[in-house]
Amino acid sequence: MSTPDSDFISWADFERVDLRVGTILEVHPFPEARKPAFRLLIDLGPEIGLKKSSAQITALYTPETLVGRQVLCVVNFPPKQVGKFRSEVLVTGAADTEGRIVLASFAGPLPNGSRLI
Repeated sequence: MSTPDSDFISWADFERVDLRVGTILEVHPFPEARKPAFRLLIDLGPEIGLKKSSAQITALYTPETLVGRQVLCVVNFPPKQVGKFRSEVLVTGAADTEGRIVLASFAGPLPNGSRLI
């Protein structure tokens, strides 16, 4: 499937999206969320620090499998209020054939805060 020319973005548009590597430090259930989710605390390195995120990744992951896992986060979206929780970054992934979110991952460990280029 090709992308219509009208859907193309410029390189400058892509560069504005700040995607960074972080390590999940804490995972907590989020029963107040409308859809099943976890509350995450992510270390995004010394420049960005610790950030919180709400992630709908409960179908394939448990808190035990998430702690210590590196994830790719969009760090320059505005914070989003999810119930009483303020989500500060967006954790990235893609839906599998059953609609379950599979986290974006890396072939090996990277320094927290590394930027996707």
